[in-house]
Amino acid sequence: MEVVAAVKKASLSLYQDGVQSYHRHVKFLAVVGALYTARKLFSILRGCCSLVRMHITSHLFGRTSLVRQYGEWAVVTGATDGIGKAYAEELARHGLNIILISRSSEKLTRVSEAIAETYGVKTSCIQVDFSHGRDIYPIINEALRQVEVGILVNNVGLFVEYPQYFLETPEDRVWELINVNVAAAVMMTRIVLPGMTERKRGAIVNVSSASCVKPCPLMAVYSASKSFMDHFSQALHYEYASKGIFIQTLVPFFIVTKLTSFSTFLLKKSILVPTAKDYAYKAVQTLGKSHRTTGHWSHSIQFAMAESIPEWTWVPIIKVLCRKLRQEYNSSRS
Repeated sequence: MEVVAAVKKASLSLYQDGVQSYHRHVKFLAVVGALYTARKLFSILRGCCSLVRMHITSHLFGRTSLVRQYGEWAVVTGATDGIGKAYAEELARHGLNIILISRSSEKLTRVSEAIAETYGVKTSCIQVDFSHGRDIYPIINEALRQVEVGILVNNVGLFVEYPQYFLETPEDRVWELINVNVAAAVMMTRIVLPGMTERKRGAIVNVSSASCVKPCPLMAVYSASKSFMDHFSQALHYEYASKGIFIQTLVPFFIVTKLTSFSTFLLKKSILVPTAKDYAYKAVQTLGKSHRTTGHWSHSIQFAMAESIPEWTWVPIIKVLCRKLRQEYNSSRS
């Protein structure tokens, strides 16, 4: 009987210790959960405040003159179509003279003349193909030697013909993606940054993509190149903000441009997919105010949702999306 009583007593003691330990762990987990929830709520609140400040307050109270803030001249790469053309037009609307860089001489002349006539600013063109690699940069450097560049927009970009597996992408196309999406921004920055630091003012806008937020299967090289752009910009910000240089990353979602011509859905304007003109109008409002932004209020909401999705959920969603886009592209070609 004494043995049985001792066992019962020991069991009761272990049970009580277990209950106390359980309650301690529950309290600890409750504190952790509360802190995590508070952090998420703070992040959402901060995002909402940033959204209001970027896209509402700035419209109500106006902004400092871009010419007075950064200088008279802006350089825009990939400036004859899409975001680049719309961004160049928006900067011209703010009174900046524009130097357009692209590969089509005919398009450069047409866009340059239209901007000059519409906005009454000076325009100039540099015709080069960024996919040709390092041989083009001495030409650009010489053309910009006497120009005090106030704003550089590294917009030129290249996408795969449609979402595809890495080994389906031809090797020449891979090199083009690297030369256009990675090397162009780095080398253009090297050309204009010395003058900006000497004058202690200037802005560099690097157009990345929301595909940099997490791995994107079937867009491996493209999304990786945009991740490079994002990290490159953030690092430059820490290096040169103290020298008076504003460096911004734009991380847009889908916009109605030629890059998304493989999908009929992405060629239609919607709340989620704005036109390039609408996007550029909103994006320029964020210049000098946010170092990393989607540039458009609807994209900011999408980006916040994408960041909150765990990678194990994000990847299957992207796979399904890309496969549907592949199927749509292949159906249109057959």
